[in-house]
Amino acid sequence: MSVDRRTALALPLAIAAIRPAAADPLDAVESRLIEIGDLRLGSGTVLPGVRLAYETYGTLNAAGDNAVLITHGYTSSHHAAGRYAPGKAPPGVAEDAPGSWDLMIGPGKPIDTDRFYVVSSNMLGSSYGSTAPASINPATGQPWGPDFPAIAVTDIVAAQRTMLGLLGVRHLVAVMGTSYGGYQAFQWAVTYPEAMNAIIAVNTAPKGSGDQRQTTALVARLAEDANWNGGRYYANGGIQQILTDIRVATLKNYGIEAQLNDRFPDPEAREAEIRRLATPWARAFDGNSLVVLRRAAVDFDAQKDFGQIKAKVLYALTTTDRLFPPSIAPAVMQRLAEAGVDADFFEIRNESGHIGANVDSPGWVPRLAEFMRRAAGA
Repeated sequence: MSVDRRTALALPLAIAAIRPAAADPLDAVESRLIEIGDLRLGSGTVLPGVRLAYETYGTLNAAGDNAVLITHGYTSSHHAAGRYAPGKAPPGVAEDAPGSWDLMIGPGKPIDTDRFYVVSSNMLGSSYGSTAPASINPATGQPWGPDFPAIAVTDIVAAQRTMLGLLGVRHLVAVMGTSYGGYQAFQWAVTYPEAMNAIIAVNTAPKGSGDQRQTTALVARLAEDANWNGGRYYANGGIQQILTDIRVATLKNYGIEAQLNDRFPDPEAREAEIRRLATPWARAFDGNSLVVLRRAAVDFDAQKDFGQIKAKVLYALTTTDRLFPPSIAPAVMQRLAEAGVDADFFEIRNESGHIGANVDSPGWVPRLAEFMRRAAGA
């Protein structure tokens, strides 16, 4: 099965392997957990005892209004900046790996942690610590697995809003996300229009694509693993083999072959490196989370509510991104204009494909910095 735009809406965990590590003042980051209590989903179902994993950088001011929320992609984690303190990384994320937005978040960077309190949230339904299908269902004492309730992107952002309130955040300067994280940024803008000054939606779209046949196809692909057992595989060895295969295809769809070409000119060596990069993710990520989040992505549609947006919008797409090519920008920008939204578009020009926003590119860092100054009212 090929992995298309609907299959892979995320930042690869391979960023650290294709970008040289550098000293970073955020050298003691911790992945934390917060209990937000029972969550009533949009469907009416109550999900009990919800918790979210998150990271923070910088300091919240007394007014609680200098916060920036970072949202992540389909299969990636909430590790957005710096490097972990020893023993503080969630399973599946290397302690020495820089965060996916490390170029953009930190002292003096566009998302300036000397000025902003940055919260990076792991999604409801994802892996890396948040309540998800691998979590224990209190009614059975067993993992939820395929019985985990269907969630929507609106539920994901509702959980984040509750979390931010518990952290003392009263208002957001911005919400920034790439890929599936961009879905969340758009959803924040239409669901809670008074909650933020701006959103930055990167390598993404304001509406999901396809239909639930893609979810059905994903389940069929996962079921090819001998341990699948209808999604109840937690006690019988898991489904790492099929997840590794899916991750390899996903990384290739992001354009990782071109990114690794100079370091691994031999095709066999390059293939081996891609599989090596895919393996830790396959150990850490849950197949049922793929299904739950895919289902929510297909049903996502924020553009129908563009008229609700009051935030400034920066929409950015990378020249070489095959998942969200710049050719989709004119229609999105026209819809935003028709809704009266203060929106700008920036094309990120590099050869890094879907992760192009997370590596250096002409004009991108200063453009984001300029937008953040506007968002903060500077």
